[in-house]
Amino acid sequence: MTNTSKKTYWPHMILGFLAIGLTLSYWTVKSASSMPVQESNQYMLKYQAADIHINEILEKKMAFDKTYTIVLVGKETMVMTDNVNSNRPQADAIKLSHGENSFSYEVRTKEGKVVEDVNATFVLTQPHSRREDQVFYAVPYHEGKYQISGVNINKAGRYLLQFRAEVAGTVGYLESSAYLKP
Repeated sequence: MTNTSKKTYWPHMILGFLAIGLTLSYWTVKSASSMPVQESNQYMLKYQAADIHINEILEKKMAFDKTYTIVLVGKETMVMTDNVNSNRPQADAIKLSHGENSFSYEVRTKEGKVVEDVNATFVLTQPHSRREDQVFYAVPYHEGKYQISGVNINKAGRYLLQFRAEVAGTVGYLESSAYLKP
């Protein structure tokens, strides 16, 4: 006679592995969905729009750069120490102050003539977050400069000043690093 009272554990192991797999899948989805994902605002557009129209954007930018220049005027810069782990030199950052700030930009032709009929937009943003962006559409022209005032900054850290100028079917961009000390 054979012994038929042997127990097999493989069905229990399969159910255990299935339970572990489902638990780990749930944990992965829950932890991944709780991480904040920030959209890029390169070229002052959503990532998808910039990706779809990148050739057109670059053509307009190259046409702008052939004829015009954009300059941030009258702001104090901070001397940045170069990163010893990087061979890339860093441009000096614009020094920001707590509270209200103002910025002035000049759009000039390559010959030095001031351009007055520019559709200008300004954005103050942080590099990896769009949560606290301050956007100024139709920046006013006054005394040879496009002036943005009333930019309130209270949180210390790194910022980007983005200026977009649209002239005669061409579009130019100027992005400047800025820093507010704690």
